[in-house]
Amino acid sequence: MRNIKVSVAYDGTDFVGWQNQATGRSVQGVLEAALAKIHKHPVTIYGAGRTDSGVHAAGQVFNFYSDIAAIPEERYAPALNRLLPSDVRALCSGGVEETFNSRRDARFREYRYYIYPGRPLPPWLRRYCWDRAAGGLRRMNAMAAFLPGRRDFTSFAAVGDTNPAKVKDVYSAGFYPSGPFIVFRITGNAFLWRMVRNIVGTITELAGDGAAPEVFRDILAAKKSLHAGMTAPARGLFLHKVLYGGDAQAAVY
Repeated sequence: MRNIKVSVAYDGTDFVGWQNQATGRSVQGVLEAALAKIHKHPVTIYGAGRTDSGVHAAGQVFNFYSDIAAIPEERYAPALNRLLPSDVRALCSGGVEETFNSRRDARFREYRYYIYPGRPLPPWLRRYCWDRAAGGLRRMNAMAAFLPGRRDFTSFAAVGDTNPAKVKDVYSAGFYPSGPFIVFRITGNAFLWRMVRNIVGTITELAGDGAAPEVFRDILAAKKSLHAGMTAPARGLFLHKVLYGGDAQAAVY
């Protein structure tokens, strides 16, 4: 049995999310269906992150165990692409140690959120950004500056999230212009359910109202999710990158 690591990109619009659900089309489901056709038996995959319905990925990672000796490790990606629907693509594949697990061993995750502040929104962008007026880069970045560090992010957890592990390491966070977009980039070891979307929604709401950056600092320190603002829609969020080992250490430092 070989352990195969695959990087994958997908348009999350027509999926219920990464993880298999009782009903609906999941990214995990279509990947496992393609691998089952290749292997002639069911194959379970292990993903680096569980993106929500409507969230996209430019660099999601998963691993699986293969009992096929005839396929070179780097050829699993093109083999998958011959069977996958057009909204999912395997970017590359390779062999990893038997004990490697895409979720457990990930040390660096990067998310990017795309805001389109102009009017009107071009229809071909409607699935991949949030059409919302920005509150000014300087003010938004002054708020985002309170995020890096090891912190309790309870204030930006989804309401009803019962996971007790609310302390996460955020390495960097900030807004920058990119073409017609304002992009929020955040990196860290891991993120709470809807944490990034809640941060983006809260900062843009506060900045649009002209609030002082310290208001955002106080919301973060309160550790109560009811203090946060709106949740940004899923369509603007991309899981951009997942890194491991030395690559992760170099990205952080």
